Amino acid sequence: MVTKEYTGSPDEADLTRADSLAREIFSDVANKWALLIIESLGDHTLRFSELCQEIEGISHKMLTQNLRMLERNGLVERTVHPTVPPRVEYTLTEPGRGLRETVDGMCDWTHRYLGHIEASRHRFDA
Repeated sequence: MVTKEYTGSPDEADLTRADSLAREIFSDVANKWALLIIESLGDHTLRFSELCQEIEGISHKMLTQNLRMLERNGLVERTVHPTVPPRVEYTLTEPGRGLRETVDGMCDWTHRYLGHIEASRHRFDA
């Protein structure tokens, strides 16, 4: 991601970098697969195949890409156990669990306003 060179104070530069990073992370995690992975992991540690079974419709490729992205952003921890064949497990990190709380809040909001949203869509589409 390319950002403009900032010539203000160091504190303002820190805020600019934080805003840029926030936009980048939101762009990464604001997709249905990432949110479903975060929700599926919850308080659990799951293997790749278990995650694949938990998340209906996700392909191996999409699961792999999203797990790598979540791991890169420090939201998921990948543990490889030295067995034959290797056993790989995924779990949410502390920041990942914090994001899950936010996602749960968004789901609660959706449930609370579902009737309003459906009525508005009906009026708009009519």
